[in-house]
Amino acid sequence: MTEAISLDARRKRARFRSWHRGMKEMDMILGGYADAHINDISESDLTILEDLMDSLDRDLFKWFTGEGPVPDEFNTPVFHKICAFHKIDLS
Repeated sequence: MTEAISLDARRKRARFRSWHRGMKEMDMILGGYADAHINDISESDLTILEDLMDSLDRDLFKWFTGEGPVPDEFNTPVFHKICAFHKIDLS
């Protein structure tokens, strides 16, 4: 039986994961956003962020730099909030 993880514990885990990606550029993008917003993120947005962080760094980097198209399942308001936080213009 799997024990439910509290929202606070999920937030702490997501913040840690955002800073320990393996690619420094993604640490800066995701970690910087998490530092500023993780304490206020809703449970649904946290789930979206967790799903986004399951992606490979090289893919995330392409999406955040505009080098590759953002797949529909990741082209979410959370993705756009991260871009806006870092003033990344993907238009």
